[in-house]
Amino acid sequence: MLKRVANNPQYELQIIYTQIDRDAQNHPTFTPHTYQLNPKQYFNPASLVKLPIVALSLEKLNDLNKPGVNRRTIMATGTAYRCQTPVPFAAPADSDRTATVGNYIKRMLLVSDNVAYNRLYEFLGQQGLNQRLQELGYPNARITRRFAPCDTAANRHTNPISFHTPQGDTLYKQPTQYNPITYRSPLGRVLKGRAHQAGRRVIPEPYDFTTANHLPLPDITALLQSILFPESVPAAQRLRLTPSDYAFLRRYLHATPHESGFHTYAPARYFDAYKKYLYYGRNPEISQQSTLRIYNIVGMSHGYLADVAYFADSHHQSEFMLSAVLYVNQDGIINDGAYEYDSIGQPFLAQLGRQIQQYESQRSRWRRPTLTEFFAPEPIR
Repeated sequence: MLKRVANNPQYELQIIYTQIDRDAQNHPTFTPHTYQLNPKQYFNPASLVKLPIVALSLEKLNDLNKPGVNRRTIMATGTAYRCQTPVPFAAPADSDRTATVGNYIKRMLLVSDNVAYNRLYEFLGQQGLNQRLQELGYPNARITRRFAPCDTAANRHTNPISFHTPQGDTLYKQPTQYNPITYRSPLGRVLKGRAHQAGRRVIPEPYDFTTANHLPLPDITALLQSILFPESVPAAQRLRLTPSDYAFLRRYLHATPHESGFHTYAPARYFDAYKKYLYYGRNPEISQQSTLRIYNIVGMSHGYLADVAYFADSHHQSEFMLSAVLYVNQDGIINDGAYEYDSIGQPFLAQLGRQIQQYESQRSRWRRPTLTEFFAPEPIR
């Protein structure tokens, strides 16, 4: 089954498999191996862009350094331009539903919530967000769109934001922001598909991704590594995060919706494997193994299916990183909703993850890793 997809160019498969080896002090060394990795081949990152958004939002809170403003502070969102939606101040009757940076991050990492993404995209502002990505060493990354039907100009305008005490006192106000720069794909004009659907009409022309979000697979893989193993990347590529921030991100990168303690999500709809494509294949009937933790971010849109993950296996004392993206759109029509996610994409990613995990469990190592940091108790809010 793996060969059927891997050897067929229509699936546009790209893989990064990173072996991790430890020295006597348990310090990791990363050795990447790639399959069909092509920086000139565009893929729609979809929700993969949520990982830089959550990390940079925590970093921005630290940079603001405003007393009382943190990931638990109530956040209100106003409007000042078309295609903007408000989130008025509301006292925290239910802490899980309160509008805070922390809760928005939980919603993105637990169930890939798009509205939460929009709120933090607006908090960061398009220009500041992309400037910081360049500073971190990701010159080809572009995050330019909300997950909403907003045009290019509207996405360059972001909402006014404010933070408040539970009593309604204002702690910090951020005015509306505008980015004068028009971002385009570093690949030039990007057209995909033989046709695309707009409303109920099928237009016999490719879909234009030229101004869409762009996040190369090596970039999102490197960012996940920098969050899980900050000391493994050069100082210039490290995020300005606190130990509490790192622990918070780790917690929700691996947690299932119901084990997280975040009470907004019903297990019947948001099952264990809801956001686990590699190894589990998003199968609602599978429960996660207690000895295997997968820290990951996923994407699913326009026929593209992606998962970028770190595996920690306490039973076999093994670990590795695995990133993969493929395109499952046999009719070639973008936006018609007819994609082979369930029949081809998810089974392939599940089998790929299982195959690598099986190999890694038996791979000869000079020293087995100590994975205490990835299996420690996590009373993180």
